[in-house]
Amino acid sequence: MTDGEPSVYREAPAAALSVIILTFNSAATIRATLESARELSDDLHVVDSGSTDETLGIVQALGAHLHHHPFENYGAQRNWAIDHLPISRPWQLHLDADERLSPELARAIQAALQGGADAGIAGYFIPRLTHFLGSPIRHGGMYPNWHMRLFRTGAGRCESRLYDQHFYVEGGTGRLPYPMIDDVRMPLAEWTSRHNRWSDAQADELEVRHPARPGVIAGRFGGTPVEEKRALRGLFNRSPPLWRAFALFVYRYVIRLGFLDGTPGLIFFGLQTFWFHFLIDAKLYERRRKV
Repeated sequence: MTDGEPSVYREAPAAALSVIILTFNSAATIRATLESARELSDDLHVVDSGSTDETLGIVQALGAHLHHHPFENYGAQRNWAIDHLPISRPWQLHLDADERLSPELARAIQAALQGGADAGIAGYFIPRLTHFLGSPIRHGGMYPNWHMRLFRTGAGRCESRLYDQHFYVEGGTGRLPYPMIDDVRMPLAEWTSRHNRWSDAQADELEVRHPARPGVIAGRFGGTPVEEKRALRGLFNRSPPLWRAFALFVYRYVIRLGFLDGTPGLIFFGLQTFWFHFLIDAKLYERRRKV
């Protein structure tokens, strides 16, 4: 398809699945996200939090249901969608606006749902593969990065956290072996601006004195992928502030072979692993000096 030509789409399947996508100024990626979701379902819902670019026009042109809701945080936005959207399908798939389904994942989801899914399965973990500066980040412990995104309607919620929220379900879980692609297209200026805001949220989260609280997944070795991740994060959070950012960079970039992802990997791990976590600790240090 070339610019200016009308879009032609195959009839989307009427699956036992609704797809919910969060957007904000997502014009660079939302088309690919919606087109991949159309391979699975004709019931697509977009919850927008005030986009001023071409996002809304693209959503409407592709025939998705468009909803508007002010943004508080990701957990609150996702739970608002769960509670208020007219979802009648027995399964829900939740995506961000820069996440698209690989063809293999779409087929795996179809097979799982058409097979009826095991009665004991309430949700499926899906691995996320990040594309950064046009390249996949496969090393440094970044892949597979498991997320609960596909679950039975009525069985799932999103954590009540300010940052790094995950879905959880009541019931058994499974894993699908193929990835969704997290295609980071925003300029680095916007990427660092968002992470600067998220560092405030994470600093707030770290100041909560009772992490084992309702609506939050507790860390547990030998548990689900997210429980394992939380257990490891607990060890990280108990290590010396400021210095732990250096240690995490060495762990991901050297020990877990992040350097194999080339220049994009160096930039990604330098920013995501070192700069972001160092900034969080620096903000915590600043706050405590003012007390």
